[in-house]
Amino acid sequence: MEPYSGKTLSWTQTAETIELRLHREPCNEIGSATLAELELFAEFLERSGETARGLVIYSTQPQGFCAGADLRELYRGIQGLETTARQDRVREFLSRIHRVFNQLDAASLVTVAAVHGVVFGGGFELALTCDMIVADRSARFCFPELRLGLIPGFGGIPRLKRDLGNGLVRDLLMTGRSINATKAAAVGLASQLVAPGEALRAARGIASQAAKFDREAAAAAKQFIKPVPYGALQEEIRLFCELMGRPTVEAALKKFVEDSGPQPYLP
Repeated sequence: MEPYSGKTLSWTQTAETIELRLHREPCNEIGSATLAELELFAEFLERSGETARGLVIYSTQPQGFCAGADLRELYRGIQGLETTARQDRVREFLSRIHRVFNQLDAASLVTVAAVHGVVFGGGFELALTCDMIVADRSARFCFPELRLGLIPGFGGIPRLKRDLGNGLVRDLLMTGRSINATKAAAVGLASQLVAPGEALRAARGIASQAAKFDREAAAAAKQFIKPVPYGALQEEIRLFCELMGRPTVEAALKKFVEDSGPQPYLP
């Protein structure tokens, strides 16, 4: 199929593997432009489902995989809105991102995230939609949302609860601390830990290996061991929008936007 090259991401399909590249500067923040192109990718994924056997998602940005939601765009979008209008706008965005992430999560092909550097917030949540995460030693995983008076909104907590023990989930959520790639591999978050610069090569190897097996059997196994927690995901949207209505959140976003540091999302 024809490759696609957009402003924030691109994809190609070679033989039975699709590769999705994130390339929005500075660190693949997910805003309206990225969401629109992710929706295009979801349509492509649905069309190519009969031929593709594996999907690899990675970043070309040196800072990392993805720093999460575009908080500056979020702040601009809610300024001046009454509480109900603000919540409605956020709910519409979240519903769209959840549709895409749920499709990635439930896709019948084997999906692998190759991550490095910053894997924060919505970027962490994107990686969690994949069947496996390959992390190079520079990777750091974090949910910093409580710093803004929010919870993760792109499906992170239900998916992390599905995949890992509640102890680590609570630690990441309640403290906002990051964990490094070694810790991620030790607790089973990352399926492979590799040297810096080697994550994409390893992820491609996994996708190639997965293509050797019967497609229907692989899809059945995935559905059995990786159910999508739809109910909890809907509850997450509700809670996020409820929190979004508070003035303290707008004040925290304002402080973030006005931060002159090069990476205000870092702990």
